[in-house]
Amino acid sequence: MAAPNIVNISSLYGKTTYVNLTTTGSTSVLSNSSGSGKVYKVNSLFVSNTDTSNSVNVTVNYYDSSSVSAATTSGSIAGSISVPAKSNLIILDKSNNLYLEENKSIGSIAGTAAKLTVICTYEDIS
Repeated sequence: MAAPNIVNISSLYGKTTYVNLTTTGSTSVLSNSSGSGKVYKVNSLFVSNTDTSNSVNVTVNYYDSSSVSAATTSGSIAGSISVPAKSNLIILDKSNNLYLEENKSIGSIAGTAAKLTVICTYEDIS
């Protein structure tokens, strides 16, 4: 099924999700499964670094699959950007949001394991 017509929707829910990047492999932040009948409007995406003294790089990708591990195509949203110690980095906000259609996902890769948290706010539209 294609993404719903967002002019004529039946439901709109504000949601927040987060993930701790415990490995240096690609970790799913948000995925929209095939056949969901939904589109997600990603309003904000930011990364927090919990390390007290070291910067840590983060990469955020857009995947052409609802599973980041099975994805074959990706586009870079943020490519290897340094997040200073004890601070956060805004990747997306209301001024540059994106829509996540069916069978698409967003994933993150940490330069150092167990130092970064990614928080995502989005609207679940159907």
